[in-house]
Amino acid sequence: MKKLGLTLGKFAPLHKGHQYMIETALAEVDELIVVIYETDVTPIPLHIRAGWIRKLYPDVRVIEAWDGPDGYSDDREHEIREETYILGLLNGEQVTHFYSSEFYGGHMSRALGAVDRRVDEPRSRVPISATMIRSDPFRYREYVSDLVYRDLIVKVVFVGAMSTGKSTLTEALARRYGTTFASEYGRDYWTEHQVDRRIGLAAFDEIADGHLEREEQALLEANRYLFVDTNAITTRMYALDYHGRSPERLTRIALENAQRYDLFFLCEDDIPYDDTWDRSGDQKRQVFQRQIVADLLERRIPYIPLRGSLEERMRRVDEVLAGFVPYRNYFGARV
Repeated sequence: MKKLGLTLGKFAPLHKGHQYMIETALAEVDELIVVIYETDVTPIPLHIRAGWIRKLYPDVRVIEAWDGPDGYSDDREHEIREETYILGLLNGEQVTHFYSSEFYGGHMSRALGAVDRRVDEPRSRVPISATMIRSDPFRYREYVSDLVYRDLIVKVVFVGAMSTGKSTLTEALARRYGTTFASEYGRDYWTEHQVDRRIGLAAFDEIADGHLEREEQALLEANRYLFVDTNAITTRMYALDYHGRSPERLTRIALENAQRYDLFFLCEDDIPYDDTWDRSGDQKRQVFQRQIVADLLERRIPYIPLRGSLEERMRRVDEVLAGFVPYRNYFGARV
Protein backbone atom coordinates (compact mmCIF):
# COMPACT_ATOMS: atom_id res chain seq x y z
CA MET A 1 0.00 0.00 0.00
CA LYS A 2 1.26 3.44 -0.91
CA LYS A 3 2.23 5.53 2.10
CA LEU A 4 0.81 9.04 1.62
CA GLY A 5 1.72 11.67 4.20
CA LEU A 6 0.00 14.98 4.88
CA THR A 7 0.88 18.00 6.95
CA LEU A 8 -0.62 21.47 7.10
CA GLY A 9 0.00 24.91 8.50
CA LYS A 10 0.57 28.58 7.81
CA PHE A 11 4.37 28.32 7.63
CA ALA A 12 4.54 31.97 8.57
CA PRO A 13 7.43 31.79 8.19
CA LEU A 14 8.80 28.37 7.33
CA HIS A 15 11.49 27.53 9.89
CA LYS A 16 13.84 24.66 10.65
CA GLY A 17 11.29 23.01 12.93
CA HIS A 18 8.92 22.80 9.98
CA GLN A 19 11.77 21.57 7.82
CA TYR A 20 12.64 18.85 10.31
CA MET A 21 9.04 17.64 10.22
CA ILE A 22 8.91 17.72 6.40
CA GLU A 23 12.23 15.88 6.10
CA THR A 24 11.11 13.28 8.66
CA ALA A 25 7.94 12.71 6.66
CA LEU A 26 9.80 12.44 3.35
CA ALA A 27 11.98 9.72 4.85
CA GLU A 28 8.95 7.71 6.00
CA VAL A 29 6.34 7.97 3.23
CA ASP A 30 6.21 7.50 -0.53
CA GLU A 31 4.64 10.91 -1.14
CA LEU A 32 4.01 13.98 0.99
CA ILE A 33 1.31 16.63 0.66
CA VAL A 34 1.75 20.01 2.37
CA VAL A 35 -1.34 22.20 2.69
CA ILE A 36 -0.58 25.89 3.32
CA TYR A 37 -3.26 28.20 4.67
CA GLU A 38 -3.86 31.83 3.87
CA THR A 39 -3.49 33.88 7.07
CA ASP A 40 -3.44 37.40 8.49
CA VAL A 41 -0.63 36.70 10.98
CA THR A 42 1.99 37.64 8.37
CA PRO A 43 1.98 40.05 5.43
CA ILE A 44 3.96 37.56 3.34
CA PRO A 45 1.58 36.27 0.65
CA LEU A 46 0.55 32.63 0.51
CA HIS A 47 2.17 31.93 -2.85
CA ILE A 48 5.54 33.15 -1.57
CA ARG A 49 5.33 30.89 1.48
CA ALA A 50 4.33 28.01 -0.79
CA GLY A 51 7.27 28.84 -3.04
CA TRP A 52 9.73 28.30 -0.18
CA ILE A 53 8.62 24.69 0.19
CA ARG A 54 8.49 24.07 -3.55
CA LYS A 55 12.07 25.29 -3.96
CA LEU A 56 13.47 23.49 -0.93
CA TYR A 57 11.49 20.28 -1.44
CA PRO A 58 10.60 19.84 -5.12
CA ASP A 59 9.23 16.33 -4.48
CA VAL A 60 6.53 17.63 -2.11
CA ARG A 61 3.03 18.20 -3.46
CA VAL A 62 2.10 21.70 -2.22
CA ILE A 63 -1.55 22.78 -2.05
CA GLU A 64 -2.30 26.48 -1.52
CA ALA A 65 -5.42 26.74 0.66
CA TRP A 66 -6.62 30.24 -0.22
CA ASP A 67 -10.11 29.55 1.16
CA GLY A 68 -9.12 27.40 4.12
CA PRO A 69 -10.67 27.73 7.61
CA ASP A 70 -9.44 30.78 9.48
CA GLY A 71 -8.11 30.72 13.02
CA TYR A 72 -6.45 28.23 15.32
CA SER A 73 -8.53 26.48 17.97
CA ASP A 74 -9.32 23.19 19.71
CA ASP A 75 -13.02 24.10 19.65
CA ARG A 76 -14.85 21.13 18.14
CA GLU A 77 -16.80 23.33 15.71
CA HIS A 78 -13.53 24.66 14.28
CA GLU A 79 -12.08 21.15 14.13
CA ILE A 80 -15.05 19.93 12.09
CA ARG A 81 -14.65 22.84 9.64
CA GLU A 82 -10.99 22.01 9.17
CA GLU A 83 -11.58 18.28 8.81
CA THR A 84 -14.33 18.87 6.24
CA TYR A 85 -12.13 21.27 4.29
CA ILE A 86 -9.11 18.93 4.17
CA LEU A 87 -11.23 15.91 3.19
CA GLY A 88 -12.70 18.01 0.40
CA LEU A 89 -9.24 18.93 -0.85
CA LEU A 90 -8.20 15.27 -0.91
CA ASN A 91 -11.29 14.29 -2.91
CA GLY A 92 -11.18 10.67 -1.76
CA GLU A 93 -7.38 10.27 -1.79
CA GLN A 94 -6.34 8.16 1.21
CA VAL A 95 -3.76 9.66 3.54
CA THR A 96 -1.95 7.06 5.64
CA HIS A 97 0.15 9.32 7.90
CA PHE A 98 -0.69 12.77 9.27
CA TYR A 99 2.33 14.77 10.41
CA SER A 100 2.23 17.55 12.98
CA SER A 101 3.93 18.79 16.12
CA GLU A 102 0.83 20.08 17.88
CA PHE A 103 -2.48 19.03 19.43
CA TYR A 104 -4.47 19.13 16.21
CA GLY A 105 -2.67 16.00 15.10
CA GLY A 106 -5.16 14.01 17.15
CA HIS A 107 -8.42 15.12 15.57
CA MET A 108 -7.01 15.41 12.04
CA SER A 109 -5.49 11.92 12.03
CA ARG A 110 -8.76 10.43 13.31
CA ALA A 111 -10.76 12.22 10.62
CA LEU A 112 -8.33 11.01 7.94
CA GLY A 113 -8.06 7.49 9.30
CA ALA A 114 -4.30 8.01 9.34
CA VAL A 115 -1.41 7.39 11.69
CA ASP A 116 -1.02 10.31 14.13
CA ARG A 117 2.66 11.08 13.57
CA ARG A 118 3.84 13.76 15.99
CA VAL A 119 7.31 15.10 15.27
CA ASP A 120 9.26 16.93 17.99
CA GLU A 121 6.07 18.00 19.78
CA PRO A 122 7.97 19.32 22.86
CA ARG A 123 10.24 21.36 20.53
CA SER A 124 13.31 19.78 22.08
CA ARG A 125 15.01 19.01 18.76
CA VAL A 126 14.33 22.43 17.22
CA PRO A 127 13.38 24.92 19.99
CA ILE A 128 11.59 27.52 17.88
CA SER A 129 8.15 28.69 16.77
CA ALA A 130 6.95 30.90 13.94
CA THR A 131 5.64 33.38 16.54
CA MET A 132 9.14 33.79 17.96
CA ILE A 133 10.64 34.36 14.51
CA ARG A 134 7.98 36.92 13.57
CA SER A 135 8.81 38.85 16.74
CA ASP A 136 12.52 39.14 15.87
CA PRO A 137 13.83 37.36 12.75
CA PHE A 138 17.39 38.58 13.31
CA ARG A 139 17.54 37.15 16.84
CA TYR A 140 16.42 33.74 15.63
CA ARG A 141 18.32 33.84 12.35
CA GLU A 142 19.86 30.39 12.87
CA TYR A 143 16.43 28.76 12.67
CA VAL A 144 15.54 30.14 9.24
CA SER A 145 16.97 29.06 5.88
CA ASP A 146 18.65 31.65 3.65
CA LEU A 147 15.84 31.28 1.11
CA VAL A 148 13.23 32.29 3.67
CA TYR A 149 15.27 34.89 5.53
CA ARG A 150 15.84 37.05 2.46
CA ASP A 151 12.04 37.45 2.15
CA LEU A 152 11.79 38.66 5.77
CA ILE A 153 14.03 41.66 5.09
CA VAL A 154 12.80 45.01 3.73
CA LYS A 155 15.07 45.90 0.83
CA VAL A 156 15.58 49.66 0.44
CA VAL A 157 17.50 51.10 -2.51
CA PHE A 158 18.78 54.64 -3.03
CA VAL A 159 19.18 55.92 -6.59
CA GLY A 160 20.27 59.22 -8.05
CA ALA A 161 23.04 60.78 -10.07
CA MET A 162 26.65 60.99 -8.96
CA SER A 163 27.29 63.12 -5.86
CA THR A 164 23.71 63.09 -4.56
CA GLY A 165 24.60 61.65 -1.16
CA LYS A 166 23.63 58.01 -1.71
CA SER A 167 26.70 56.42 -0.13
CA THR A 168 26.73 58.66 2.93
CA LEU A 169 23.01 58.15 3.51
CA THR A 170 23.15 54.37 3.05
CA GLU A 171 25.94 53.92 5.58
CA ALA A 172 24.37 56.34 8.09
CA LEU A 173 21.02 54.53 7.96
CA ALA A 174 22.68 51.14 8.42
CA ARG A 175 24.35 52.45 11.58
CA ARG A 176 21.10 53.95 12.85
CA TYR A 177 19.12 50.74 12.32
CA GLY A 178 21.87 48.35 13.40
CA THR A 179 21.89 46.51 10.11
CA THR A 180 23.94 45.93 6.97
CA PHE A 181 24.25 47.90 3.76
CA ALA A 182 25.42 47.17 0.24
CA SER A 183 27.76 49.78 -1.17
CA GLU A 184 27.99 50.61 -4.87
CA TYR A 185 29.97 47.84 -6.51
CA GLY A 186 30.25 49.72 -9.81
CA ARG A 187 32.23 52.57 -8.29
CA ASP A 188 34.78 50.16 -6.78
CA TYR A 189 35.02 48.24 -10.06
CA TRP A 190 35.44 51.41 -12.11
CA THR A 191 38.21 52.72 -9.83
CA GLU A 192 40.15 49.47 -10.18
CA HIS A 193 39.62 48.80 -13.91
CA GLN A 194 39.19 52.17 -15.65
CA VAL A 195 41.59 53.20 -18.37
CA ASP A 196 41.51 56.89 -19.21
CA ARG A 197 38.25 57.04 -17.19
CA ARG A 198 36.58 54.40 -19.41
CA ILE A 199 35.59 50.74 -19.09
CA GLY A 200 34.41 48.34 -21.80
CA LEU A 201 30.83 47.34 -22.52
CA ALA A 202 31.22 43.77 -21.19
CA ALA A 203 32.42 45.19 -17.86
CA PHE A 204 28.89 46.42 -17.11
CA ASP A 205 27.64 42.82 -16.90
CA GLU A 206 30.41 42.09 -14.40
CA ILE A 207 29.34 45.13 -12.40
CA ALA A 208 25.71 44.01 -12.34
CA ASP A 209 26.65 40.50 -11.18
CA GLY A 210 29.13 41.79 -8.61
CA HIS A 211 26.60 44.20 -7.17
CA LEU A 212 23.97 41.46 -6.81
CA GLU A 213 26.50 39.23 -5.04
CA ARG A 214 27.34 42.06 -2.65
CA GLU A 215 23.65 42.64 -1.96
CA GLU A 216 22.95 38.95 -1.33
CA GLN A 217 25.80 38.66 1.15
CA ALA A 218 24.62 41.73 3.07
CA LEU A 219 20.99 40.61 2.86
CA LEU A 220 21.64 37.36 4.71
CA GLU A 221 23.22 39.30 7.59
CA ALA A 222 20.67 42.13 7.69
CA ASN A 223 18.46 43.04 10.64
CA ARG A 224 14.94 43.95 9.40
CA TYR A 225 16.28 46.30 6.70
CA LEU A 226 18.92 46.20 3.99
CA PHE A 227 20.02 49.57 2.63
CA VAL A 228 21.43 49.48 -0.91
CA ASP A 229 23.49 52.15 -2.67
CA THR A 230 22.52 52.16 -6.36
CA ASN A 231 21.24 49.23 -8.44
CA ALA A 232 21.36 47.69 -11.91
CA ILE A 233 18.94 50.26 -13.33
CA THR A 234 21.47 53.01 -12.67
CA THR A 235 24.33 50.80 -13.90
CA ARG A 236 22.43 50.45 -17.18
CA MET A 237 22.17 54.24 -17.40
CA TYR A 238 25.97 54.46 -17.13
CA ALA A 239 26.35 51.83 -19.88
CA LEU A 240 24.10 53.87 -22.16
CA ASP A 241 26.08 56.99 -21.37
CA TYR A 242 29.46 55.33 -22.05
CA HIS A 243 28.58 53.15 -25.04
CA GLY A 244 25.15 54.15 -26.29
CA ARG A 245 23.80 50.68 -25.47
CA SER A 246 23.48 48.19 -22.63
CA PRO A 247 24.70 44.58 -22.68
CA GLU A 248 21.97 41.94 -22.71
CA ARG A 249 22.48 40.54 -19.21
CA LEU A 250 22.58 43.98 -17.58
CA THR A 251 19.39 44.95 -19.42
CA ARG A 252 17.62 41.85 -18.09
CA ILE A 253 18.84 42.39 -14.52
CA ALA A 254 17.68 46.02 -14.69
CA LEU A 255 14.20 44.84 -15.73
CA GLU A 256 14.10 42.46 -12.76
CA ASN A 257 15.26 45.23 -10.40
CA ALA A 258 11.83 46.84 -10.37
CA GLN A 259 10.59 43.88 -8.30
CA ARG A 260 13.77 43.32 -6.29
CA TYR A 261 13.34 46.18 -3.82
CA ASP A 262 10.52 47.12 -1.47
CA LEU A 263 11.24 50.86 -1.50
CA PHE A 264 12.96 53.18 -3.96
CA PHE A 265 14.29 56.50 -2.68
CA LEU A 266 15.58 59.14 -5.10
CA CYS A 267 18.39 61.28 -3.70
CA GLU A 268 17.88 64.71 -5.21
CA ASP A 269 20.71 66.86 -6.62
CA ASP A 270 20.02 69.76 -4.25
CA ILE A 271 23.24 69.32 -2.25
CA PRO A 272 26.64 70.81 -3.17
CA TYR A 273 28.46 68.92 -5.92
CA ASP A 274 31.58 67.08 -4.72
CA ASP A 275 33.95 67.58 -7.65
CA THR A 276 36.30 64.60 -7.26
CA TRP A 277 38.65 63.28 -9.99
CA ASP A 278 36.34 60.42 -10.93
CA ARG A 279 33.30 62.61 -11.67
CA SER A 280 32.31 64.63 -14.73
CA GLY A 281 30.99 67.90 -13.34
CA ASP A 282 27.77 69.36 -11.93
CA GLN A 283 26.17 69.87 -15.35
CA LYS A 284 26.61 66.15 -16.04
CA ARG A 285 25.05 65.41 -12.65
CA GLN A 286 21.96 67.47 -13.51
CA VAL A 287 21.52 65.72 -16.87
CA PHE A 288 22.04 62.28 -15.37
CA GLN A 289 19.54 63.03 -12.62
CA ARG A 290 16.87 63.91 -15.18
CA GLN A 291 17.62 60.71 -17.07
CA ILE A 292 17.29 58.60 -13.92
CA VAL A 293 13.94 60.17 -13.05
CA ALA A 294 12.69 59.63 -16.60
CA ASP A 295 13.77 55.99 -16.46
CA LEU A 296 11.96 55.41 -13.14
CA LEU A 297 8.80 56.93 -14.59
CA GLU A 298 9.08 54.82 -17.74
CA ARG A 299 9.39 51.67 -15.63
CA ARG A 300 6.37 52.74 -13.50
CA ILE A 301 8.49 52.47 -10.35
CA PRO A 302 7.08 54.53 -7.46
CA TYR A 303 9.84 56.43 -5.69
CA ILE A 304 10.17 58.79 -2.75
CA PRO A 305 12.32 61.92 -3.23
CA LEU A 306 14.84 62.89 -0.55
CA ARG A 307 15.94 66.49 -0.23
CA GLY A 308 17.90 68.65 2.18
CA SER A 309 20.62 67.79 4.67
CA LEU A 310 21.64 64.30 5.71
CA GLU A 311 19.50 64.52 8.86
CA GLU A 312 16.50 65.78 6.90
CA ARG A 313 16.83 62.90 4.48
CA MET A 314 17.23 60.38 7.30
CA ARG A 315 14.14 61.71 9.05
CA ARG A 316 12.13 61.26 5.86
CA VAL A 317 13.34 57.67 5.53
CA ASP A 318 12.45 57.10 9.20
CA GLU A 319 8.91 58.35 8.57
CA VAL A 320 8.44 56.06 5.59
CA LEU A 321 9.84 52.99 7.31
CA ALA A 322 7.69 53.60 10.39
CA GLY A 323 4.55 53.33 8.26
CA PHE A 324 5.72 50.68 5.82
CA VAL A 325 4.39 47.12 5.89
CA PRO A 326 6.03 44.69 3.44
CA TYR A 327 3.82 43.30 0.69
CA ARG A 328 1.26 46.04 1.24
CA ASN A 329 0.31 48.99 -0.95
CA TYR A 330 2.22 51.75 0.82
CA PHE A 331 2.07 54.22 -2.02
CA GLY A 332 -1.57 55.07 -1.43
CA ALA A 333 -0.09 57.54 1.08
CA ARG A 334 1.17 60.98 0.13
CA VAL A 335 4.90 61.06 -0.53
